[in-house]
Amino acid sequence: MYRRLSAVLLLLLLTGCNSDQRILEKLGMVQTASYDLAENHQLKTTYSIPVIDPESSEHRLLLTEVTDSLKEARVRLSKQVDLRLVSGQLRSVLFGTELAREGLVDHIDTLLRDPSIALGVQVTVVDGDAGKLLSKTFKPHKDTGTYVNHLLTKESTSDAIPPTTLYEFTREYHDDGIDPIAPIVKDEGDRAGISGIAFFQDDRFVMKIPAKDAIIFALLRGNIKQGELSVNLGERNGRKVMVMLSSMLNKRKVSVQHLGDNRFKFIIANSIQGSVLEYTGHEDLSQSKDRHKLEADIAEYISDKAQEVVRQLQQNNVDSIGIGQYVRNSLSYKAWKSLDWRKIYPGVEVECRVKLTIKDYGTYM
Repeated sequence: MYRRLSAVLLLLLLTGCNSDQRILEKLGMVQTASYDLAENHQLKTTYSIPVIDPESSEHRLLLTEVTDSLKEARVRLSKQVDLRLVSGQLRSVLFGTELAREGLVDHIDTLLRDPSIALGVQVTVVDGDAGKLLSKTFKPHKDTGTYVNHLLTKESTSDAIPPTTLYEFTREYHDDGIDPIAPIVKDEGDRAGISGIAFFQDDRFVMKIPAKDAIIFALLRGNIKQGELSVNLGERNGRKVMVMLSSMLNKRKVSVQHLGDNRFKFIIANSIQGSVLEYTGHEDLSQSKDRHKLEADIAEYISDKAQEVVRQLQQNNVDSIGIGQYVRNSLSYKAWKSLDWRKIYPGVEVECRVKLTIKDYGTYM
């Protein structure tokens, strides 16, 4: 009796495994999706689906369709293959530049209404056509979607770019006093690279800064636990002076001053610690006087760069730092609602203060 029962259970388990395997083979698990503005304001959608058949020479399946909406694209794309398309494994959504300039909130809202799509899906702007980037193969990477996703994850963990997910983009869009951001990816020939940060006014992409200034923006936006910054201090005594800071730790404090007549001053104070990995100047960093002089010079460099980033944001009326949030919290609800923040924000006086401490500078320096 025991043996018969064991045999029945084993048969049921094997049957279940075979059933699961057959179901998996019939699923098209969308891992990366791209969206671009097509002619007549239509939407070009491209899906990247990994091929799980070990006997196939193809590593991914690409599907493209031009429709009037995201949901229509999904229906029509499913008719191109003998698979049931599912979005539970979606990792990244890529938006082309033209579509991002038109506005993303309707498309992101559609994605969020799908209960199978996670809030942690990464949102990325592509410099150019997102579908073309996703369809290209960058050797030795077999799947461009996975390649871009790993690239974004790596850079965000080192504070090189701020991470942006569906949840974060939507939260900042709906929140008073802050605008969304997203990383920008570009086709650089034989590889894909992060070319900068996209800044949105509400849900429309209006400006960007290059990747080299992303760490400056990160210092303005909040605390960072690690980061790297290359500092060009110009030419001194006929020699170009460069400093490479690593393992940067930043603690940011902000304050709002009310100047009257709906005028405000916003102060960002950064306390930064970092290690000097490279220094091409003449000063002896083992000497306190020389080291403190270099700290002051780097602090001034960062402060000037930060003021320039703030100036660009205010000129484009983009509050991606979240200055409005702090002004809002310093006012009553009625006073905040009576403000036309878009009108007031460009005139806010912003002061960036930086204190830098070199915590180590190498054994042989």
